[in-house]
Amino acid sequence: MNEKQSIIQLITPKAVLKATTPEAIDSIPRNMLEQDVIRICKFPFRVGREMRIKKMGKDLMKVERVKPPEREPTNDLYLIDIRLPRQISGEHFRIEKNDSGYMLIDCGSDCGTAVGTSRTEGQDGNGEVKLEDGDIIAVGTKNTPYLFKFITLES
Repeated sequence: MNEKQSIIQLITPKAVLKATTPEAIDSIPRNMLEQDVIRICKFPFRVGREMRIKKMGKDLMKVERVKPPEREPTNDLYLIDIRLPRQISGEHFRIEKNDSGYMLIDCGSDCGTAVGTSRTEGQDGNGEVKLEDGDIIAVGTKNTPYLFKFITLES
C-alpha cells in the first residue's frame, strides 16, 4: 500500500454516529461535528462525558487541564452533558468490530445504554448488545434525550 492509500484508509470513516435530537447535537463538541455526524475511523470507538465543564452564569466553559503527552485520552468522543441528573458517564460505552459485526459495550455507566429495545445496564458489569446499521443508541436512562443513529460505511 502506498503512502496516499495509507492516509486515505486512516482518515476515511468506517461508520458514523448521527445525532438525532437537538440535545444530542448540542452534546457534541463543535470541532467533532460535521452536519450532525461524528466520524468513526477506528475501533474500538470509546464515548464518555466531558468532565472538564464549569458553569459560569448561563454559559458552560470547558476547563482545560494539562495532560501528560504520553497519556492517551480515555475516550475518542467526549460528549457534553449539562442536564441534571446526568445521563452520560465519564466512560460510558464503546463500539467494537469483530468477525461477526459490531458490538456496543457499556463500560459500567451509571444510567446504562440502549440499542433499539435492548438495554444494557452497565453498573452490574459490562453489558453488550449487537449493533446493526441504522440502530438508534440511547445514551443514559429510558428518557434520555441523547439519541444517536449508528450508520456503517463499510461494505
